[in-house]
Amino acid sequence: MPLEMNQEVFITCAVTGSGGTQDRSPHVPRSPEQIADSAIAAAKAGAAVVHCHVRDPETGVASRDPGMFREVTDRIRDSEVDVVLNLTAGMGGDITTGPPEAPLPLADAGTDMASAEERMEHVVDCLPEICTLDCGTMNFAEADYIMANTPSMLREMGRMMTELGVKPEIEAFDTGHLWFAKQLVAEGTLASPALVQLCMGVPWGAPDDMNTLMAMINNVPQDWTWSAFALGRNELPYVAAAVLNGGNVRVGLEDNLWLEKGVLATNEQLVERAVTIIETMGARVIGPEEVRQKLGLVKRPPRGNGS
Repeated sequence: MPLEMNQEVFITCAVTGSGGTQDRSPHVPRSPEQIADSAIAAAKAGAAVVHCHVRDPETGVASRDPGMFREVTDRIRDSEVDVVLNLTAGMGGDITTGPPEAPLPLADAGTDMASAEERMEHVVDCLPEICTLDCGTMNFAEADYIMANTPSMLREMGRMMTELGVKPEIEAFDTGHLWFAKQLVAEGTLASPALVQLCMGVPWGAPDDMNTLMAMINNVPQDWTWSAFALGRNELPYVAAAVLNGGNVRVGLEDNLWLEKGVLATNEQLVERAVTIIETMGARVIGPEEVRQKLGLVKRPPRGNGS
């Protein structure tokens, strides 16, 4: 694939995520109100898309409570700030085995395996413009934890997304995930052109070196739209790398807590820094309405207006 810089870039802000970061920074939002407020602030700073998980307001532990997703959605839609809403559908595919000498039974702590209907309940209720589809199974950092997404589960969730008119954002953590995503499109489960997020540097998926990034990019069909991100200190350098290679960008506290060494970031500060990088490169940051036109998204009205 020839190098061709993206001249019109959209920014996704991943607002809070599901990792155990809630006690590592006071800026990681926990309650639905805090998550919505942080998403709105990120949109004001230049994010066209906000990607939202929810957390238990007291503990900060990740949740898939449909009521909390509804509150976040309503608060964002009721605000006067326009932004494309992207909700996770990744929760409910978690397996934690016992230790190597006794892998069964599965550990109750950390295991959360739900049906496709349960995993999609909040998407059916909230009808975001985008929701995520983690397009594969992988070892995920912890010693005995597996992120589990079987082909049949992905086909069913993908079918539901397509029928709802919600755009799947294919989360690709390795090249095999892109291989299967292309199969879903070929089968007609997902529509083409598809939307892809290249997830780099997540243990133990694709490492975040440039050779691997190029391998991932070269496996994305040329008519698809893609973004990329990396974790931690490589989050902001990846803004430049993605734009230079023709993609869009993702920043936010889900992936990185730091603005610079020793300085904890807010979501809006990370978005502001991404805007600076993109514009300094000579590209233009596009807004939510241009993203809707580009991706063929359906904007939903606030609940009180017929949603």
